[in-house]
Amino acid sequence: MAFSLHPSLEKKDFICDLPFCRVLFEDNALCPWIFLVPRKENVRNMLDLTTDERIDLMKEMEIAEQLMTKLFHPTQTNVAMIGNLTPQLHVHVICRYETDPYWPGTVWNQPAKKYPEPAKQEVINKIRKEFEACQK
Repeated sequence: MAFSLHPSLEKKDFICDLPFCRVLFEDNALCPWIFLVPRKENVRNMLDLTTDERIDLMKEMEIAEQLMTKLFHPTQTNVAMIGNLTPQLHVHVICRYETDPYWPGTVWNQPAKKYPEPAKQEVINKIRKEFEACQK
């Protein structure tokens, strides 16, 4: 499936490709955060997907939310599609904690705390391993 990422998504770290979506990593140690990006060209909104593609996206969103919950034990998961600044359909799956500095507000436009290396790669590898296990 050929597709290209919006420049702001290209900057994210690659985790893996699922059957329908590419999984990317947001470098914010304050709240574990991934993106699902449908691997289809010219998709801005859910309206650009067929019904079957929407179902595929929802299935992968469920897997992602379950996996992130299993790995990071958040107080709450936030799942959102907001494309105002990045006009390519992408789904945020964010682990939130009552102890994170953004709680109970939103994570949008807040300063991030980057993971130190090699901790970032360890987290990415842990998430990748779980996605790979789900696909077997």
